[in-house]
Amino acid sequence: MARSMVLGNGNTMVCLDQFGQVRDFYFPYVGQDNHIGSNQMHKIGVFVNNGMHWIDNGEWDVDIRFEKASMVSKMRASNERAKILIESNDVVYNEKNIFLRKINVTNLDVKERDVRVFLNQQFKIGNNNHADTAYFLSSIGSIIHYKGRRVFLVGGICDNKNFDDFGIGFCGIEGKQGTWVDAEDGILSKNPIEHGRVDSVVGWQRNVPAGSTITIYYWIMVGETYKDVCELLSYTLNKTPEHLLESTTDFWRAWTGQVEIDFPGLSEKAKNLFYDSLLVIRAHCDEGGGILASADSGNVQYGGDTYAYVWPRDAGLIASCLDLAGFYNVSRRFYVFANDILTEEGYVLHKYHPDHSLGSSWHPWVKDGKRQLAIQEDETAVLLFGLWEHYVRAKDLEFIESVYNSFIKKSADFMVRYRDFNTGLPLPSYDLWEERYGVSTYTTSLVYGALMAAYNFARTLGKEGDADKFYSEAESVRKALINYLWNDQGKHFFKLIDDSFNKDYNLDVSSFYGVFKFGVIAADDPRMKEAFKVLIERVGRNINIGGVARYEGDRYHHVGGEATGNPWFVTTLWLTQYKIAIANSIQDLQESAKDIEWAAKFAQGSMLAEQLNPYTGEPLSANPLTWSHAEYVRTVIEYSKKMNFFSTQRCQ
Repeated sequence: MARSMVLGNGNTMVCLDQFGQVRDFYFPYVGQDNHIGSNQMHKIGVFVNNGMHWIDNGEWDVDIRFEKASMVSKMRASNERAKILIESNDVVYNEKNIFLRKINVTNLDVKERDVRVFLNQQFKIGNNNHADTAYFLSSIGSIIHYKGRRVFLVGGICDNKNFDDFGIGFCGIEGKQGTWVDAEDGILSKNPIEHGRVDSVVGWQRNVPAGSTITIYYWIMVGETYKDVCELLSYTLNKTPEHLLESTTDFWRAWTGQVEIDFPGLSEKAKNLFYDSLLVIRAHCDEGGGILASADSGNVQYGGDTYAYVWPRDAGLIASCLDLAGFYNVSRRFYVFANDILTEEGYVLHKYHPDHSLGSSWHPWVKDGKRQLAIQEDETAVLLFGLWEHYVRAKDLEFIESVYNSFIKKSADFMVRYRDFNTGLPLPSYDLWEERYGVSTYTTSLVYGALMAAYNFARTLGKEGDADKFYSEAESVRKALINYLWNDQGKHFFKLIDDSFNKDYNLDVSSFYGVFKFGVIAADDPRMKEAFKVLIERVGRNINIGGVARYEGDRYHHVGGEATGNPWFVTTLWLTQYKIAIANSIQDLQESAKDIEWAAKFAQGSMLAEQLNPYTGEPLSANPLTWSHAEYVRTVIEYSKKMNFFSTQRCQ
């Protein structure tokens, strides 16, 4: 199930589904150690009129999205049958590891009623249910879930009083669905302890007059020890939950407010999505530097795995977007991460965990009995290219000097070595889509851009010998790309040359974008304009909702029918960025504005998925995908700057 909300502080991350139920609870890294299982959720229910109404039972009309420009969820759930309205604001406190909800429950009936609110916790601590324990501790009016050095404290107050009902029991074992079933008669067992596969429920009962509202503050504190969570409880009660909510709201509004941007000609929805996208990106950034592809653990892919990894490809492009928006501290932490994971040979591998350890992979080290590097060379190159963009904006020369030998020179020297010196092209590696082994136009373009970045670094630091070498090698790559990967007859760039030097004529958006983005050929070069015309006609073929696929014949999550592939936000916005780059007037930019509005139209609340059903617009695959949000932010910033440039010219 897609995630409708992501909240985090760099150590704790909580993801909510379309009903506001907690589906992922990550600690102590963003995206690593998820303490809720794939088929588990923290259920929300209201017992009224002698019946239980769980929020996911189909009766509720639920809307959930960010508060404006702040990492605070705003949920509104109404149930006509039960005559109940729930409004909730949720945060992960920006300073400490506290998940906090302020829940307003309104009686919409014309008479006073007995209203009972139940909140369920289903933990899978350490991603397994072996030897979990949950117990009620009356001295602090809380339920403790723990295993080893992971402790969760569950509690809350209504009218300054702790929950007045609770239950603890088995969940998904010995024929027990879970303790939440015990709540369906409105009364809990008050069983004080259980271990194994367990869940818990807390509840409040109030007589609520017609049209009146009760407010519940609910929290989950997480730490490594019982002492840790008790200190967090004391802190919350001393500061008050309302203070934590308000200060978190203010912090994130101040954070997003650092971006100097206006939105000429864009709708309110498009503007809000810009700030939502910044917040989604930030929620996926771990304090240790890793930037997660997606925290959506419900998106189970190849091998039963998820997107909860740091792909250097995604993360490098996202870090570049953060630099463009002015968040240099966040991107710098990522480049420290990149410096740490670079191998002694000068390349990075497929993907990583936020704790810097190696992630799972499907890239083999042997192919047809021959050894090969199990890498995507673009993932190394994008880091070096992005680091130069970081320096240009942040001007942190001392940091650059500190990583010159360990990262800049080492990775650039690898790219110099990892080439076919007969053709000048890079040696084969897996393409950015992680599917094909060969020499792709995109990777070759990025290698050129990365070597030019290394040249710029060396020249800046006075390392003339390195500068001359990197410039010469970059030019060799550029000439080889034009010689071998440009199809002059078809007026487009080849997708890829395989290890037998067979050329793939299928059009791929990345082949076009890479040449443009990484400076191989100027955006207004006639070849680029011709290639764009050919590309735009074919990669959007039979996609009813608009947008473009990654490449012709893309089968990944294909839903059938005549569409050449599913539209991706990333590739659609890449082409928008090209339109912006070649625009010569405000009128030209109006087409780009339509593309931005297209992305906003198909956002699910505050979230952008990886791809869409080409006929219905339904989100497919990971939702949210951090990379999609990054390209949206980049596109809006580039559009705004170009529009303001034209407006200034017109006024002069």
